Amino acid sequence: MASDQFLMEATGKGDLEAFEEIVRRYQTWAWRTAYRFLGREEDAADVVQDAFIRLLDAAGRYRPTAKFKTYFCRIITRLCLDRVKKKKPLYVETIPESPDPRLGVADVMMRAETAAAVRAALDRLPPNQRIAIVLRYYEELNYEDIASALETTPKAVERLLARGRERLRTILGARDGFSFP
Repeated sequence: MASDQFLMEATGKGDLEAFEEIVRRYQTWAWRTAYRFLGREEDAADVVQDAFIRLLDAAGRYRPTAKFKTYFCRIITRLCLDRVKKKKPLYVETIPESPDPRLGVADVMMRAETAAAVRAALDRLPPNQRIAIVLRYYEELNYEDIASALETTPKAVERLLARGRERLRTILGARDGFSFP
């Protein structure tokens, strides 16, 4: 299997099949990240499309100074933050998922209620805290990769996450049994 770096270099030389492979590898991840931040399928799809267009445009200038996923995450992050600055997004309650067939109706409803509360709480965070929370706890990126995506330092990411977690605890604190890392 070709590395992401090899595929980007091939794309930069005009190999569109290499770019198609990058799209296949990252389209789900990119959409999920944008959707978790923006909360609307249409906005997430627009951001992802713009991100891949930017990625294709930049392929000839691509230099692997960071992991490809971190590089692409920076593009997604910038586009998400730009979209939030331009308009106030409308959020949905949760990412569409198939319910676990082992769960009863009450459990499914409790999970949906908790997801809606978390979504509403995330919406109340400042954009930089929200994207840091999404990248760390949903996409499981490390501090260095988040710092690279946000063009800041790992220490600044640590502070964003600490403030975001504290705010989420405050907002969600009234919910019985809810805890946030």
